[in-house]
Amino acid sequence: MQIKRHFTTAGKDPLSSLKFVKRKSEIKNPDGSLVFRMNDVVVPEHWSQVATDIVAQKYFRKAGVPKLLEKINEEGIPVWLQPSKSNNKKLDELPEEDRYTAEKDTRQVFHRLAGCWTYWGWKGDYFDSEEDAKTFYDEILYMLANQFAAPNSPQWFNTGLNWAYGITGPSQGHYYVDHKTGEMVTSSDAYTHPQPHACFIQSINDDLVNEGGIMDLWVREARLFKYGSGTGSNFSELRGTDEPLSGGGKSSGLMSFLKIGDRSAGAIKSGGTTRRAAKMVTLDLDHPDIEEYINWKVVEEQKVASLVTGSNQTNLHLNNIMKACYAEHPENDRFNKKANEKLKFAVLEARKALIPNNFIERVIQLAKQGFKSIEFPKYNTDWNDDAYATVSGQNSNNSIRVTNGFMNAVLDDEDWNLYWRREKRKAAEERRKPKSCKTLRARDLWNDIAHAAWSCADPGIQFHSTINEWHTCPNEGEIKASNPCSEYMFLDDTACNLASLNLVKFFNLKEKKFDVEAYRHSTKIWTVVLEISVLMAQFPSRRIAQLSYEYRTLGLGFANLGSLLMLQGIPYDSNEGFAICGALTAIMHMSAYSTSAEMARELEPFSGYKKNKKDMLKVIRNHKRAAFNVPNEEYEGLSVFPTGINPKYCPSDLLNAAREDSSTALELGEKYGYRNAQVTVIAPTGTIGLVMDCDTTGVEPDFALVKFKKLAGGGYFKIINQSIPPALERVGYNKDQINEIVKYAKGHGTLNGCNYVNAESLKAKGFTEEAISKIEKALPTVFEIGFAFNKFTLGTDFIIDQLGIDEEKIDRFDFNLLKEIGFSKQEIASANDFVCGTMTIEGAPFLKHEHYPVFDCANKCGKKGTRFIRASAHIKMMAASQPFISGAISKTINFPNQASIEDFKDAYMQSWKLGLKANALYRDGSKLSQPLNSISEEDIEALLEDKDKNDMVRVAEKIIHRYIAKRRRLPDRRSGYTQKAKINGQSVYIRTGEYDNGQIGEIFIDMHREGAAFRSLLNCFAISISLGLQHGVPLEEFADAFVFTRFEPSGIVTGNEKIKMATSV
Repeated sequence: MQIKRHFTTAGKDPLSSLKFVKRKSEIKNPDGSLVFRMNDVVVPEHWSQVATDIVAQKYFRKAGVPKLLEKINEEGIPVWLQPSKSNNKKLDELPEEDRYTAEKDTRQVFHRLAGCWTYWGWKGDYFDSEEDAKTFYDEILYMLANQFAAPNSPQWFNTGLNWAYGITGPSQGHYYVDHKTGEMVTSSDAYTHPQPHACFIQSINDDLVNEGGIMDLWVREARLFKYGSGTGSNFSELRGTDEPLSGGGKSSGLMSFLKIGDRSAGAIKSGGTTRRAAKMVTLDLDHPDIEEYINWKVVEEQKVASLVTGSNQTNLHLNNIMKACYAEHPENDRFNKKANEKLKFAVLEARKALIPNNFIERVIQLAKQGFKSIEFPKYNTDWNDDAYATVSGQNSNNSIRVTNGFMNAVLDDEDWNLYWRREKRKAAEERRKPKSCKTLRARDLWNDIAHAAWSCADPGIQFHSTINEWHTCPNEGEIKASNPCSEYMFLDDTACNLASLNLVKFFNLKEKKFDVEAYRHSTKIWTVVLEISVLMAQFPSRRIAQLSYEYRTLGLGFANLGSLLMLQGIPYDSNEGFAICGALTAIMHMSAYSTSAEMARELEPFSGYKKNKKDMLKVIRNHKRAAFNVPNEEYEGLSVFPTGINPKYCPSDLLNAAREDSSTALELGEKYGYRNAQVTVIAPTGTIGLVMDCDTTGVEPDFALVKFKKLAGGGYFKIINQSIPPALERVGYNKDQINEIVKYAKGHGTLNGCNYVNAESLKAKGFTEEAISKIEKALPTVFEIGFAFNKFTLGTDFIIDQLGIDEEKIDRFDFNLLKEIGFSKQEIASANDFVCGTMTIEGAPFLKHEHYPVFDCANKCGKKGTRFIRASAHIKMMAASQPFISGAISKTINFPNQASIEDFKDAYMQSWKLGLKANALYRDGSKLSQPLNSISEEDIEALLEDKDKNDMVRVAEKIIHRYIAKRRRLPDRRSGYTQKAKINGQSVYIRTGEYDNGQIGEIFIDMHREGAAFRSLLNCFAISISLGLQHGVPLEEFADAFVFTRFEPSGIVTGNEKIKMATSV
C-alpha cells in the first residue's frame, strides 16, 4: 500500500514541533494515602496532568526495560526498523541493580507502539516501499503525541515490549496463525506476538470439563484478564434448573455455573492492575432460567443491604448484651436474665431485632468466661468492602438477547415460551417446533426486565434480530453475544482490537471548520494499524486464533463528539447534532471499509468473504442507503429501519463526504472484496479518552460546564469547560459578554466587585490589608468561599486577636467565619456565586434562553441548574450513529433518581424502534455502592428543624418523666491503660481510669508541648467527659458527638495499630 503524509514532512523528526517536559505523577486515595508516584515523567508540554498520570501509572512498562540495547540484524528488515534486545555484554559491566529500569518518557512508548506496528506491517507486505513504511511510522508518532488517536489499553500494555526491548516472558498457552504459512502455532513466549485485542467473544458448550466446555471457559477467561482484555459469552447452551439429564437426574441449572465464573473473574485483576476483570454474561430470553437471571443482581443487592443492616444491628445488640452482663449487679445474678434487668432488656431488644438466639446465648457464655467485648464484623455498602465480595454477580455486566418476536409479543400482549435446551436443539435437528417447558406473559417478563434495570442497572438489552440483520457473515452462524461493553458483536470465538479518534482535534477553531481530509487520512492509518495488529497478535485458544485470523474484525471508533458539537454552538439534543453525528460516523466507517478494500486488493479478502459476499455487500448497500437517507422500502432485509442522515440539517461538506465515501466503499468492495468482516465500533474510550484529554467519551454529551483541572504540583484549579467560549462566540456573543458569562459560571475569583463581601465591608469588620491579600490569593483555588475564610488562610491569632472570636468556636467543625462576623446566609450565598461561580450558565447575564440547549449537559450543573439532556436525546444520538457502525455503541443512558420503571420501559422500546443494537440504562443512586446525594445539607437541616418542632408538639401530649442520674464514683485504686501516640508529629498521652468491670470512668489527655491555655482546655474537656461517664452517659454518645471534628493537630497517627489518621485530638 501507498501511505501518504498529512501531518509530517519527509526527513524531519515528526515530534520536533513539540516541547517535552518533566513532571511528577502522583495518584492518591480520597483519604490522602499515596497510591502511585513517579518522578521525572517526560510528556508533551500540552498534555494535561491527568493524561500524564494515566500513562505513567497504567501504560509505562514498570520493570525489565534494559538500560543498554542493541539491534537484532534481521534479514530483509530496514536498519531503522530492526527489533532490539538487551546488550548483555555491556549490561554485565553495570551493577546488577542498575541494569534494568522502567519507561519514563512517553517517546519510548510512542516508539515501541509505532515501531512494532510498522515492523509487522513490513513483514506482512503491507507497504509498497520503505518510504511508505517510514511515513506510516512518522504519522503514527505524530498522532499519538498530539492526541489525535489512541489504541485500546492492551496495546499500551503489551505491544512492542519484545520489538523495542527484547522482553519475552514465559508462554501463557496462547496461539497464533503464521501469516506466511497459514498454520496454527503455539506461542513460544508472552510478547513476541503480543495480545493487543481488548474485546473477545467466547463460546461455551454444555459440557463440564472438556475443551470448549464450562470449566475450560474459566481458564480461557483467565488468560484474557491477565493481559488486560475483556470477554463475553452467551450462556444459553447451558441447561436450566431441573432440566432432565441424558444419564438420569436433573441439572443444577445455569445460575450455579454463572456464580463459579463470577467468583473466578473477581479473583483476577485485569492487566495486572487494580481494576476488576471485564466480563459480559448474555442469555437468550427463552432460557428456562431467564426469570432468575434477570433478577440475579436485584437479589444480590438485597443481600448486601441485609448484610450491612444485619451486621451493624447484630454488633450493636450483642455488645449491649455483653455490657449488660457487667452492669452493677450482685455477682451471682449478673448473668441471670430474670434478676439482671439491664440484661433482660438487652436480650429482649436483641430478639426484637431478630438476633439469633444462639448468638445471644453465646455472648452471655463468653461473658461468664471473662470476655468483656465481642468483635462482630460490620459491613458497609462500599464496592470494595466484604459485603459485595460475599455476594455473587458483581464481576460481570449482564445482558439479555431480545428478538423482534418478543418485542412484538409485548406490544400485542401475547404469551412467551421458555424451552429446555436439549429439547430446543433436538427440535432444530428434526426441523420442528420445540415444546415449551413454561409459558409466561410477555409483558410480565418485560416488567421484570425494566424493574431489574431500574433497581440495579442490570440487565442491559441486546436486540438480537436487529444485530443479525446487519450481520456481514450470516452463513457462518448467528451473532449471539458481545464483548463486556456491548460494542463488539460478531461470531463466537473471535476478537477485536480497538482504537479511537479524537474528533475535536480535527476541528479548526480559526476556520470554524471540520478537517474532513485529515479525518479520512487518520481513519486510513488507524484501519491499517488495527489490521496489522490482527497479523501480529496471539490469542488464548486455537479456535479464537483461527477465526480472528479468518475474519479479521476491527474496532475503529471516535470520542469527544459532545465537545465537538458544543464547540460549534450546536445543541446535543438537536436535529443538527444528530445529523452531524451520523455524517461523521459514516465518513469514518465507509473510509475504513474503503481502506479495507484497498488492502484486499493488495493482500486478498478475508477468508470468509467469498462465502458471505452476497450478504456483506447487502449490508454495505444498506450503510450507503442510510447515508443517502432513502425511504424505508429501499432497504434490503431489514424489519427495523435505521435513522438516515437528514440532508436538511447536515452541513453540506460533511454530507457530501459521507455520501462520497459510502459510494467509494461499495464500489471498491464490489471490485476487490474486503480485508475485514467488520471495521468499526463506538467504544466507551474511558482510559484512552483521558490519555487524549477528551472532555467526552464516545457519543456522550459533556457532563459539566465547570471542571477542576489537576495541577502538576498537586491540588486542583477551577476552569471553565474549554468548549464554552468558542461556542458563545459561534452563536454571536462578543468578548465582553463571553467574559461575563464565563465569570458567572466559574466565578470571578476575587472580592473586587462583590456586593456584600468585599474589601470595604471586611475592613469595617476588622480585616487588615494583609489579611484581605491572603484571602485574595486563596480564592481562585477554593470550591466554596468559606474555604478561604478560615484559620489556615488567616491564622488563628488574627481571628482571635483582631476579630475577637473565641478559640473554642474556631475549632468547631461547623465554624463559619463569615457568618460569625455578621454576614447573613443570603449575603454569603450571593458572595459565593460571585466569587466561586454558579457552576452553570442558566441565569447568566446576556445569555439568551434560545442558546441554553447548546450548553446542556448529561447532568444538572451547579445548585441552580435545572436543565439536562433527556434520555430520548441520548437514544436519538445513538440511532444517528448506529447505521454506520459494524458493531454497536457502548453507552449507558443515565436517568435521575426520580425516574420511573415506565421511563425505563419507554427507553428500551424506543431503542428497539430506532434500530439500536444494544442499550443499558442507569438510574442515579440505584446501586447501593453509589451514595445518593439528592438531599443537600440544607434539606437535612430543614428536616431536622421540622423534627424538632414535631418533638416539641409531642412533648405537650405526653407526661414526661425526668430521671436524675446519680454519680457513680470510681474506686480509689483502679485499673486503666496509657496510650502514647503522635498526631502529625505531636506527642499525645491518653490515660484511662476503669471500674472493676472494665468500664471506662475517666480520661486524661496530656500534650506537654502545647501552651498552658491549650493544656487547660484539654484538661477541662477530659474532666467533663469523665463526669459524664460517671453519670451514666454512654461512651458511644461522646464518640458520636466528637468524631470527625477538625482542628489542629491533625494528620497521620503513629503509635496505634488501628488508627492511622486523625482529624483532631
